[in-house]
Amino acid sequence: MPEVSIDLSPEHINVDALKVVKRLTDAGYQAYLVGGCVRDLLLGSHPKDFDVATDAHPEEVHELFRNSRLIGRRFKIVHVRFGRDIIEVATFRAPHSEMQTEENFSDGGMILSDNIYGTFSEDAERRDFTMNALYYDPDHDTIHDEMSGLEDLGNRQIRLIGNPDNRYREDPVRMLRAVRFKAKLGFAIEPATAEPLKRLGVLLRDIPPARLFEEVLKLFMTGHGEQSFAVLREYDLFGWLFPDANRLLDNDHAAELIRLALASTDRRIAADMPVTPAFIFAALLWQPYVEQRARLEAEGESTYIASFEAANDVVGRQLQVTSIPKRFSGPMRDIWSLQHRLPIRSGKKPEALLLHKRFRAAYDFLLLREEAGAQLDGLGEWWTRYQETSEGERDELLAPATAAAPKRPRRRRRKPVQPS
Repeated sequence: MPEVSIDLSPEHINVDALKVVKRLTDAGYQAYLVGGCVRDLLLGSHPKDFDVATDAHPEEVHELFRNSRLIGRRFKIVHVRFGRDIIEVATFRAPHSEMQTEENFSDGGMILSDNIYGTFSEDAERRDFTMNALYYDPDHDTIHDEMSGLEDLGNRQIRLIGNPDNRYREDPVRMLRAVRFKAKLGFAIEPATAEPLKRLGVLLRDIPPARLFEEVLKLFMTGHGEQSFAVLREYDLFGWLFPDANRLLDNDHAAELIRLALASTDRRIAADMPVTPAFIFAALLWQPYVEQRARLEAEGESTYIASFEAANDVVGRQLQVTSIPKRFSGPMRDIWSLQHRLPIRSGKKPEALLLHKRFRAAYDFLLLREEAGAQLDGLGEWWTRYQETSEGERDELLAPATAAAPKRPRRRRRKPVQPS
């Protein structure tokens, strides 16, 4: 196997990952650090996750590590836990061509079962991109590179291993991974790897909503969301993840609001500040929600009912594509709902809104709406001043209370006549 001697900075390598490799090799197995961690180490960044590839079968790995558990259906792997750190250990796999059966593939060519073990060379061949098919041997400080990954890494190029059409059909999520790497690393997607993206985006419809939700988090919640949005649109893939939002991107500065929300999230991640998918999804689905609410109001529904039903409709349609756990969809609905309450600048309502647990997120969302071009009569500036003003002086900012409409007398309910 092609080997390249290399000196990786040991302080950037997870000590627990090295322990896993050493215990496997001491037991007579092959074991290497592999994939994204090796790629990132070579690029001089600090990997968040460390993966190990070995010829030991999952059950054999599990026997070596008491602090481990077997997971996975499509392909069994082992998670070895060291406190909060989890080292993922996977057995060498055979190329997919070795298991071309009806049980292993869907009608469209997507892999359904992947529990076929192979050799080191076969494992390198079946990985997705060349830059992720680099194996680091810490005992000898060498990189094993059978797919010319080092060359592509040096050329800052994303290249699929094998026939791109076939590899995307085997797992359509690879299209999103190509986009994510382009956004994260600033690499170019090699022409043959890029060509099928616009043609095969429809295959993402076959991916379970829960898995697509996780991919959306990787795209938008790892510090390069703004660029991921741009690349998704470049290759016509955004619409397969957010069809309602994609249809309305040209309406009322919708794309700019999404871009600004993602840029804000990127800055918060860079500053190690907390972020939540609820804010991102609120921006992604805001325009579909506004459109649906306006439609219901035009049909005669009250603002309250229209807002409630519009949120249900928009979230319900999105759940058919990507799941949105309730711990995120609930806060997202609150952010939307508060946009209708923030314009009230009289009475006790503003003071009460300040105490709302979602006020800060709703206020930030309001500022982004204005920055994106929404004309809100200086509402964002008013709320900024209101927060900066002492409680005793806030009354001066309030609008005069309007005369209350006379209360309509309550009609007494007639008791039903009891049958004789």
